[in-house]
Amino acid sequence: MVCPNGCYEYFAGKEQQIVQYITQTTLGGVADRNYTKASDGFKLMTTYQNRIGKDIVPSQEKIDAEVILNESNVFSKLTLAYLFVGFLMFILAFLTVFNEKLSSKKLNFLLFSILAVLFFIQTTAMGMRLYISGHAPWSNTYETLVYIAWSTMFAALMFFRKSLLALSAAVVTAAIFMFTAHLSGIDPQITNLVPVLKSYWLTIHVSIITGSYGFLALGAMLGFMALVLFIFRDETRPQIDKAIKHMTAINEVSIIIGLSALVIGNFLGGVWANESWGRYWGWDSKETWAYVAIVTYVVVLHLRLTPKLNKPYVFSVFSTISFATILMTYFGVNFYLSGMHSYATGDPVPIPMWVYVVTAMVFVIIAIAYKKRDLGTIKL
Repeated sequence: MVCPNGCYEYFAGKEQQIVQYITQTTLGGVADRNYTKASDGFKLMTTYQNRIGKDIVPSQEKIDAEVILNESNVFSKLTLAYLFVGFLMFILAFLTVFNEKLSSKKLNFLLFSILAVLFFIQTTAMGMRLYISGHAPWSNTYETLVYIAWSTMFAALMFFRKSLLALSAAVVTAAIFMFTAHLSGIDPQITNLVPVLKSYWLTIHVSIITGSYGFLALGAMLGFMALVLFIFRDETRPQIDKAIKHMTAINEVSIIIGLSALVIGNFLGGVWANESWGRYWGWDSKETWAYVAIVTYVVVLHLRLTPKLNKPYVFSVFSTISFATILMTYFGVNFYLSGMHSYATGDPVPIPMWVYVVTAMVFVIIAIAYKKRDLGTIKL
């Protein structure tokens, strides 16, 4: 088993002889089942690669870091941790709404500390991917999903840490994105950047616009949780109305921050598009749906200017279903539409059954909550 002469046409003189010897030693050892000889060939190959390609071959430190990251399987473990802690906090948050005596500052601080540790671990792991790859860790579908989960946690821990409801919503949302990142159709490997992404704009534009998804996702989860609380409203439980108003206020702040980042990110994307493609805006599928998402959330935030629509129920409904525009911008465009932004995606995948189930559940909750939508019917 030897390499045909054509394999060495790109080498000349002594280099050709070296490459031919290494190749024949390695492949010949494998063919003869002489693994000592094959191992020697691999060692020679490694030495040659390090000499010729020293500018592009990863250092031993980076290789060791990647081995540690892969063996630790940290993102998969974080997914399980977020799922467990998130649903535990979700249940606890609702229990404290129904029975305020269960609320404990010490317990809340303990849970916040646990989330802070998990967030630190995720940040460190993402930093390792940055060190290993040499570029920002949000260059493909897997990395951006992990980054959205990170930005959701960042939003809650930095801005809404005093609210157990907001923290629980953030952890559950982060868990959902982390779980999605580890579906079979998404490749978690660290890969090289395609040429158009080899720009400092990857760090600036993508980080801002993708980070906005975390804030908007948190808003959607808070809206959904508020709708669930609407179902349990009762004259004997005025604290539920208080919790709904509290969540609505946090929801609005989260959407304002998310929309601001989304708009800024799109303007920066226009600058990058002009540098890469010679135009600021071209109605590409990604650009079009980003525009749709911006307009949708602008409408959501301005509903309060119409007296009849300035209601927590209306805001909760629209903040929940409006996130569908973000999902379309991110997943729909990447996997199902063609365009100039498709370089970070894989082949189209079937829509999972659980997507239909979750969508139906959301609309069922909206319909059930509609009967008790008017907070004015209960005296606080």
